Amino acid sequence: MPHDLMSRDPDGAGGEASDPRERVRFAVVGTPGDRRVTMFGDAVVRHGLPEPIVIPWCDVLAGGAAPTPPVPDPSGRDSCDSPSPGAGGAARAPGVIPPGTLVRIDSPGEDAEADALLRGPGDPSRVAGGARWYRNLVAGLARAHDLTEATPSARLLGDPGEIAVMFDKRLTHRRLRDAGVPIPEALPGPITSYDELRDEMARRGWSRVFVKPAHGSSASGVIALQAHRARIKAVTSADLGPGPSLHNSLRLRTYEAEDDVATIVGTLAPDGLHVERWFPKASIAGRAFDLRVVCVAGTPTHAVVRLGRGPMTNLHLGGARGDLDVVRARLGGAGWDGAMEVCARAAACFPRSLAVGVDLMVGADLRSVAVAEVNAFGDLLPGLLGLPGTPGAGLDTYATQVAAVLGGWRPGPRQEQGERRAGESVGRAWGRRRA
Repeated sequence: MPHDLMSRDPDGAGGEASDPRERVRFAVVGTPGDRRVTMFGDAVVRHGLPEPIVIPWCDVLAGGAAPTPPVPDPSGRDSCDSPSPGAGGAARAPGVIPPGTLVRIDSPGEDAEADALLRGPGDPSRVAGGARWYRNLVAGLARAHDLTEATPSARLLGDPGEIAVMFDKRLTHRRLRDAGVPIPEALPGPITSYDELRDEMARRGWSRVFVKPAHGSSASGVIALQAHRARIKAVTSADLGPGPSLHNSLRLRTYEAEDDVATIVGTLAPDGLHVERWFPKASIAGRAFDLRVVCVAGTPTHAVVRLGRGPMTNLHLGGARGDLDVVRARLGGAGWDGAMEVCARAAACFPRSLAVGVDLMVGADLRSVAVAEVNAFGDLLPGLLGLPGTPGAGLDTYATQVAAVLGGWRPGPRQEQGERRAGESVGRAWGRRRA
């Protein structure tokens, strides 16, 4: 398992300097004022660096983030127009980044304007619209790539192609499978209707599955489905209320009428589905658990136990943080090391991403493990300090990432074949490769 965050820049851009802070400037593609942007900015400042420039997602998605050429400095050094202050004191300057800037791509968050640009106008709580959201996200990632490529010596800290793969559960599953990372079995798809789903389950002898929107996040629209002959039970955060739309709820709901379940699946299917065989999870005091493990520069540095009273453990759906020491004791030293090794292997599938969040399921036998998902923006774990004995010890997820960059981490080689799987549109978006 890799434990060195200080791997050198494979392109030779790391160079040597007495104090790397003298030449480092960050920018963030994010939502001004969002806690992700604020917490990363705080970590940067604590390292003695200038506050990051914020490039608003709304400007990127609207096509307004065209790069601005640097203005020659009479002293002979490169400079650029001074950005104006933005929300939270951060510099907000869409399209304006100094040469050499390291650009972090973060989540659009819960900004209603960004959501409308991604999915179109409508209630932000609605579940559907994932395919359109994905297409527009890919276009936005391409603009962020082009902005960075047009700025001398600037570098992205998250690869658009890898982010595109992580936001398609089918592609993520395929990439992990091809790398030999343990994952649940999945239907090959496509699944376009409830009847097709039931037919495939019956053909394989599966009575329990997880039905996931291909492009969803935060368990939006996920269904834990159990079916045995005429009996059916579906647990989901999707609210089948009045009207034609599904909406996210902050509490899990149970449906046992087949017509209701068929309606939910039929509503989600046009945006694409990923269906996995149910992986029985281990439990603590009668509550199922899994792990969110953040890997920085390929190394598992932070872990949180997520406990759930039902099949889903997401904290915003009523899950709770569990005692990591209890889990480590139950797994034993070898079991814990093996689990972290699997997370490192999952992270290695995305070598150009500074940080990923791996959702790791521990089997009821406490020996088997499986990766449920890999999250491009899975590092939002406020107050969580790094695992002892790792480079993140004593640091939160954001400070660990800043330390890794100051230590010389830069993106690894691209996986061209994997990026092509994200679709021809992705390939066209960043077809101009830096030599």
